[in-house]
Amino acid sequence: MSLVSLKPLLDNAKKGGYAVGSFNMLSLETVRGAIKAAEELNSPIILQLAEVHMPYAPIEYMSLIMLEAAKQAKVPVAVHFDHGTCYESIARAIKLGFSSVMFDGASSPFEENIRLTKEVSKMAHAMGVTIEAELGQVGGAEDGNVMVEATLTKVSEAITFAFETRVDALAVSIGNLHGEYTQPPKLRFDRLLEISNSIGIPIVLHGGSGISPENFKKSVKYGIQKVNIATAIQLCSTKKVKKISEEINRKLTYFSIMDSIIEGSYESIKEHILVFGSDGKGV
Repeated sequence: MSLVSLKPLLDNAKKGGYAVGSFNMLSLETVRGAIKAAEELNSPIILQLAEVHMPYAPIEYMSLIMLEAAKQAKVPVAVHFDHGTCYESIARAIKLGFSSVMFDGASSPFEENIRLTKEVSKMAHAMGVTIEAELGQVGGAEDGNVMVEATLTKVSEAITFAFETRVDALAVSIGNLHGEYTQPPKLRFDRLLEISNSIGIPIVLHGGSGISPENFKKSVKYGIQKVNIATAIQLCSTKKVKKISEEINRKLTYFSIMDSIIEGSYESIKEHILVFGSDGKGV
């Protein structure tokens, strides 16, 4: 296939009643595991780099890896910049070739979030790039803070926000949190359904690591078309590396660590693709 924007992937997901996984990439090994899983299951996939991870995975390096992987993949692949916090970082991602970007102004007051998002949306669309935004702050540990209670997305504000900003997808807060859950989340499916029935654009679920398969499927049924996964991939890869390091009589090498990260990424991403129902939808 080839590199695609976010919009056709999510439009097809909305029509087909499934969700597309958007997986955080931290290295070449993570990318290889993701493409392996997507191609094996014939699934569209979104490779994303979060702004907060750039100290560990510089955007100039990762953009080249992800974009080349997308161009060579046998399935549709979008390359997405996740949680960009300012106009400049979004512009940087677009200049490097990302086919989709997310502007996160959710920590700003509602009117300010609209104003800032409109500016970024105008720039992205002028460059033929899809844009996602967030309304109702999703709490968690992604920035190093302890997890906090999420501020739920208000239906009336979602309607106004979608109309004013003209974004292509909207990330919502329905009780989901970033990072590793300390207890099962209590998702507000009633709120999700209200939002889904009120706005005409795809809806995104952030903080997917730790949500049960049953609740993932219910989220898709109630209107989610894109799910972000990061922590689950890291945990699975770390477990693989730990396992080989503890095996008696096995020589631990740099390459065995690389293989473990590829395999851990592959297994986690494959599992999520099957839950989201995007397998077989890569044409």
